[in-house]
Amino acid sequence: MDTYKIVQGKKLRCGYTTGSCAAAAAKAAARMLFTGMPVAIVRLMTPRGIGLELEPEEVSIGPDRVTCAIRKDSGDDPDITDGMLVFATVEKTGEGIRLCGGPGVGRVTRDGLSCPKGGPAINPTPRRMIEEAVRREAQRAGYSGGLVVTISIPGGETLAARTFNPRLGIEGGLSVLGTSGIVDPMSEQALIDTIHTEMNSRKADGVRHLLAFFGNYGVDFSRDVLHLDVSQRVTCSNYVGELLDYAVYEGFEDVLLIGHTGKLIKLAMGIMNTHSLYADGRMEFMALQAMLCGAGRDTGRRIYECTTTDTAIEILIEAQLLGPVMTAAAGKIQYYMDQRVHGEIRCGAMMFSNRYGVLAQTPRAEELLAFHQKEKAE
Repeated sequence: MDTYKIVQGKKLRCGYTTGSCAAAAAKAAARMLFTGMPVAIVRLMTPRGIGLELEPEEVSIGPDRVTCAIRKDSGDDPDITDGMLVFATVEKTGEGIRLCGGPGVGRVTRDGLSCPKGGPAINPTPRRMIEEAVRREAQRAGYSGGLVVTISIPGGETLAARTFNPRLGIEGGLSVLGTSGIVDPMSEQALIDTIHTEMNSRKADGVRHLLAFFGNYGVDFSRDVLHLDVSQRVTCSNYVGELLDYAVYEGFEDVLLIGHTGKLIKLAMGIMNTHSLYADGRMEFMALQAMLCGAGRDTGRRIYECTTTDTAIEILIEAQLLGPVMTAAAGKIQYYMDQRVHGEIRCGAMMFSNRYGVLAQTPRAEELLAFHQKEKAE
């Protein structure tokens, strides 16, 4: 592709989704099924309005069945499916168009996802693209019978273990994804969509009280130290604001966020995207709060010049100010979380350090934490 985006000051090339690959492969296979002739280039218009010209690979033509593949190109996005072959097999049948998942395509085992339970993990937009592509080829050929389209991704089952699919209840392979047909390099929206999907899955499982983490540090600490059941967790990465917004939208009763000081302390400054690209504020908050609690200018400067929160905590301990500063941080975090949800749901947070353990918790955290411990006991 020759479509680019400017991301973090760099010109990065866009790619195309597994959904586009599946639709293009199905279109090429259907044309070869009806004509009996090889297709050198297949043209596909994506939902975004960007046209693709793709080359079918590993073509196998039979009288009533054709298989071919399109190679995934993720552009400059660090996508684990980059370079993989997405196969489509199209065969004639009685009537209608039926879409199936072959080897390497996951099977949905839970309610609440965008694909029906029991069916292949082929999302709505790719499903529509595939069905429209083969229907048009059938009309073009004057064929009025039915078609079965089977999408396969060799190696997908192995790669799926590195994705969110096992936690979402998608077993045996990858999902066929894409709402626009195009992969935007370093796309934040793709990550946010994944968070929303995981929250949808929890909601469908009957979860009303959401337990959320930035990443594995919080999961490990909560499981090993706090002895919480983390099996129904949601991982929000840096997107705290989007987590809280969607929790309100989906009607969860409350959210408990557990995180390392390096991330969670940023919320005390009202920072709801904790990626360092957007803001920091860790040392600014701790230095200012230490001075408001009685620290001198030199102590404030030492904290301000720290590069890690653990180092700043050492200085707070030395100055006998850790407790007051963390209490103030908890109050501010609660304030900004409540502001984000407009008081529509309860929320709380617990802050920890791998070195120093639990450092602070917001006023509502104890109540929510006890609830999750009770759930485990039940």
